[in-house]
Amino acid sequence: MIPATSFAGRKVALFGLGGSGLATARALAEGGAEVLAWDDNPESVARAEAEGIATADLRGVDWSGFASFVLSPGVPLTHPKPHWTVELARAAGVEVIGDVELFVRERNRRAPGAPFIAITGTNGKSTTTALTAHIIKASGRDAQMGGNIGRAVMTLDEPSPDRFYVVECSSYQIDLAPSINPTAGVLLNLTPDHLDRHGTMQHYADIKERLVAGSDTAVVGVDDSYCAQIADRLEQAGRQVVRISKRLPLTDGYFADGTDLMEAVHGRYERVGFLEGIGSLRGQHNAQNALAAVAACLKVGLDLGEIQSGLESFPGLAHRMEQVGKKGRVLFVNDSKATNADAAAPALSSFPRIYWIAGGLPKEGGITSLRGFFPRIAKAYLIGEAAPAFSATLGDAVPYEISGTLAAAVEHAAADAARDDGGEAVVLLSPACASFDQFRNFEVRGEAFRQAVNAIEGIEAIGGSR
Repeated sequence: MIPATSFAGRKVALFGLGGSGLATARALAEGGAEVLAWDDNPESVARAEAEGIATADLRGVDWSGFASFVLSPGVPLTHPKPHWTVELARAAGVEVIGDVELFVRERNRRAPGAPFIAITGTNGKSTTTALTAHIIKASGRDAQMGGNIGRAVMTLDEPSPDRFYVVECSSYQIDLAPSINPTAGVLLNLTPDHLDRHGTMQHYADIKERLVAGSDTAVVGVDDSYCAQIADRLEQAGRQVVRISKRLPLTDGYFADGTDLMEAVHGRYERVGFLEGIGSLRGQHNAQNALAAVAACLKVGLDLGEIQSGLESFPGLAHRMEQVGKKGRVLFVNDSKATNADAAAPALSSFPRIYWIAGGLPKEGGITSLRGFFPRIAKAYLIGEAAPAFSATLGDAVPYEISGTLAAAVEHAAADAARDDGGEAVVLLSPACASFDQFRNFEVRGEAFRQAVNAIEGIEAIGGSR
């Protein structure tokens, strides 16, 4: 845990007592703050009280004595309207911040030179965060990973000069971290997302820009217009900018040429890494993730040999194009985190011959946007509530069956793929749906897929058991 010593002796209000909120309350109390916490869920309040954290309905307290208000990132700050606690804080002139801001202040106070990589973007930030932390850890350094992935940021080990922090930041967390100042800030890409919470695409982009604007070095993917404009704007403002592209040969920066990772310096190119043969980093989208990790790791002092070694040993992110097992020429891939069509597209684009397990609780638009990938699909195995609608979309373009359950889909897909004589075949769970009709969450669904695959006779597990 990181005690929030910068708040010692000060009164702090806190709203949101889920996992990260409770961890933040503990960190504040450990650092000497006088914390008063609340949550709309009585069970969360009771859990905090059982740990000795003072609680009170923040509607009925005097806000004039609070130095700060710490808000859970899941609670609306601006749209569709500010949460009632935010309105009370602003009326009293109390700053509204989040747990990432607490981390930033502790690092600045205790070890401002501790290498700090912060990563954001609409897509790929979890994989990039996990990959970057893996590279640093594999090099023998102390890598602390958290934020919007894995551990709450205030539960990481305390800042010290030789401790490396890799923090995934959602737009919600950035909005509550006005002082964020990473050594390397990474902005991967921007597409419309969370507009119910941010109002407009421009507001969403402006929030994401804050992370790289405050960094010593801004690593920015320039394959979309919003990010390209941000890179130009930061450079014009005198910031150090490193551009990355998964498809454009840049004059300066890092770009992908197939599976080769290239550095461009004034139009001259040199290979700095490669992804050939690294199954956990297949696909153009993973080239972008790898380029970001390379640029960030170079910034915090790793060399190219250490970075390449880390790329090659990366096991992949659980439930995101995770290679689970192999039997003969058939590879089994768990992409359970693909809960909508856009999220399923990267996996479908990465394999030429797919036995596709799809379905669950459908999202608006279904799988119509994935028609361009249908020629890659040897057969589809449809599960859950979405099966009838998905079968109608597939029509005559793709052979399919309505398997109903995930276990049946794995059994049938494995048998069909084993008879495929066209080279490597992939049994791919990439549902393009939420899981809630049959599973509690996508992690449980992915684990069920993993168990079904591991039960296949003769299967060779990949990456060990998670």
